[in-house]
Amino acid sequence: MDFAALTSIAATGFTVAFFHAAIPTHWLPFVLVARARGWSRGKALAILALAGAGHVLLTSLLGLAVAWFGFRLDETVGAAFPWIAAGLLSAMGAFYFWRQWRGGGICHHPVPGGHHHADEHCGQEEEHSHMEAELKDSALVSEKNGDRATVGGLFVMLTLSPCEGFLPVYLAGVKFGWQGFAVLSVILAVGALAAMMLFTGLALRGLEKVRLKIFERYEAGLLGSLFILLGVLVVVLER
Repeated sequence: MDFAALTSIAATGFTVAFFHAAIPTHWLPFVLVARARGWSRGKALAILALAGAGHVLLTSLLGLAVAWFGFRLDETVGAAFPWIAAGLLSAMGAFYFWRQWRGGGICHHPVPGGHHHADEHCGQEEEHSHMEAELKDSALVSEKNGDRATVGGLFVMLTLSPCEGFLPVYLAGVKFGWQGFAVLSVILAVGALAAMMLFTGLALRGLEKVRLKIFERYEAGLLGSLFILLGVLVVVLER
C-alpha cells in the first residue's frame, strides 16, 4: 500500500468529515435539548457520542456499497479506472458548485417533529432560533416523554442524516482495497465525532459566539473543490 498516497486522500477525507459535522444541525439540537431537559454536560456528550456512532455507521455502510461498486468497476475497466473515478469525482464537484451557485450553500434542519424546511440562505443565528422554535413543539423536550424516548429521537435524527459528502472519498480510495476502506472509515469516525463533540462541548460551556455562518454558507463550494482535488489525486497517484 502506498501510504503517502493514502495519507493524502485520508487528509482530504478528514477535512470533509470534520467540516460537514461542524454544521450546527449535527450538534446544536443536542445542546438545546440538553438545556431544555436539564442534562449534565457529560450526559449530553455521551448521548451525542452514541448518536454520532449511528451517524458514522450508516455512512460507512453506504461507503461499503460505494467501495464494492468501485472494486467491481476496477476489475472490469482496469487501467481506465482512475480516469473514470476522476470523472465521477469531478462531476460530483461540479454538482456541488452548481448547488453553491444556486443557493449559497447547504443547510440542514433535522429536528424531529418540526415543521421548518431546509433553507439555502440560512446562517447560524437564524438556524439557532428556528431550532429553538421547533423544539418547543417537539417530542424531544415534551415532559410526557422520558429520557429514553428523547435519546431515541436524537439517535434516529442524526443516524438518518449520513455524511453523504464523504462517500466520494471512498471511491477515491478504491485502489487501496479493503485496508483503505477501513482506514477511511476510521478517518470518518474521528473527523465527524471530533467536530460534533468539540462544538457541543464549547456550546455547553457557554461559548455561544462560535461563528460558522461563513463556512455553512460556502459548504457546497468547499466540498466541490475537495471532490475535484480528489479526482486530480486519483489520476496523479496512479501515475
